[in-house]
Amino acid sequence: MCEAPFAVTILFIPVSAPLDKLATDWAEDCDKIVLRLCPICKRDSIVGHGRRRKQAHDEHHDWIGIHRGRCADCGTTFTFLPVFSLPYTHFSLLARSQALQQRFAEHCSWEKALPKLKDPDRLPDPSTVRRWSTGVEFPQPALSFLSQTVARVTHWLARGRQVLDQAGPLSWITPALEVLSPLRL
Repeated sequence: MCEAPFAVTILFIPVSAPLDKLATDWAEDCDKIVLRLCPICKRDSIVGHGRRRKQAHDEHHDWIGIHRGRCADCGTTFTFLPVFSLPYTHFSLLARSQALQQRFAEHCSWEKALPKLKDPDRLPDPSTVRRWSTGVEFPQPALSFLSQTVARVTHWLARGRQVLDQAGPLSWITPALEVLSPLRL
């Protein structure tokens, strides 16, 4: 039996989109993926436990479908999220990176450092964009889920830098993540 039965846990699923289509296809089929290995009891016993929609606003997405799973052995419920959609957030990491890149690399004001979104009526408030940068301008940022995820995404994208530089629509994300990557995460 696991330590905390019926606890809800977030698991990130791999992104299968090619780098040249990452901006448009990062959420493709994420509502169909179920990871089977339970990280709690270490058994291959996760079964599908429904689907739901989640907000993941960016230039190509409004809402995405995500899958849930439940370990048949220990009873833990899991939510499977694509790496570009953090839990409890409304904007994808691509939209956040785009806004921060405008703010720090292009020196836009908070009011003008807004991402391009599929739904233009869904723009984040400048105070929200400012909150996304919490810790970016300080020498010792606090550990946070966002900073850890950005570090992992930066590392993952760095491996495909040559392809990414040729990708066109994604050329803005690498400089944004490079601004965030030197942080002590």
